[in-house]
Amino acid sequence: MVLGIESSCDETGAGIVRDGKLLAHVVASSMDEHALFGGVVPEIAARAHLQAFNPVVREALDQAGLRLGQIDAVAVTTGPGLSGALQVGLAGAKTLAYAAGVPLYGVHHLAGHVAADTLEHGPLPTPCVVLIVSGGHTSLLLVRDLVREPILHLGDTLDDAAGECFDKVARIMGLSYPGGPAIDRAAREGNPRAVDFPRPLTRPGDDPYAFSFSGLKTAAARWVEKHRAQGLDLPVADGAAAVQEAVADVLTRKALAACAAYEVKTLIVVGGVAANSRVRGLAEQRCAAAGVELRVPPMTLCTDNGAMIAAVGDLLVRSGAEPAPLDVSIDPSAPLEYASLTPLPQAGAGARAA
Repeated sequence: MVLGIESSCDETGAGIVRDGKLLAHVVASSMDEHALFGGVVPEIAARAHLQAFNPVVREALDQAGLRLGQIDAVAVTTGPGLSGALQVGLAGAKTLAYAAGVPLYGVHHLAGHVAADTLEHGPLPTPCVVLIVSGGHTSLLLVRDLVREPILHLGDTLDDAAGECFDKVARIMGLSYPGGPAIDRAAREGNPRAVDFPRPLTRPGDDPYAFSFSGLKTAAARWVEKHRAQGLDLPVADGAAAVQEAVADVLTRKALAACAAYEVKTLIVVGGVAANSRVRGLAEQRCAAAGVELRVPPMTLCTDNGAMIAAVGDLLVRSGAEPAPLDVSIDPSAPLEYASLTPLPQAGAGARAA
């Protein structure tokens, strides 16, 4: 029975997993507070985690019909993420583990997103290609055994992540924060072919698996500026649809190319942007045409949550992995190498043991 804690950004999550089965899933978000500023404010996020931590954990235990003494292990995100936010989650998780007398496991946030799919579709196929798309991360991975083997990075974003691009373009177009859902809503009434936005890093000779969305963001900004300079009404729906199409095209094109190159028959798409309707729709079309199985978690498991961290913790416990030491710290900029992440404070921010 594993309790998972997530606090890397603006969601405070607690989840409980036993033998791969989800028993509880509770999330409190401070997004509305950040919307006033058009983006996440780290200090506000940390304070929100302090306020939400106990209620969220209590609700998760109630949802599962458990007491803290019935928990067998606690798993917590130790990186990457906002430093203050991570510290709140880790301090709370250490307290719970100590009070319950159970081991603590440090988990890499992105490995949590990968494991989220197991809560809906069961064990990960070996191997599988995983596309992680969120506000701060866009990565293409080759995953074999998530908790026993190193995770192979095929490609990562060189600048703006897909979700970050959506947020910035939405702001330029006068849409609300967070930008991903706002772009998705506006795009429903638009023509995705109305604007020929660039598809970054898709020309012959470009890195086949790397991503770059800063140029797309800039192209959208120039398009908006041109309309405003000429005193023209801005066709927001068309612009949103065209940007969304460009992002979905690049993501799915590269993901399917990786499946073909590595002869992998399963593509898993996870992270907040996996909730985008066009990303899902185009992935379904292209996977069906290529004979590749597509797995995408439910929308409630795509965004940051404690259930996905509990899922990694559950896998670590069942694999016989060593728990984290008592002085485990955080690593706000940790690269994804292993699912287990247990940095030590005296070794510096870059030290990791898995």
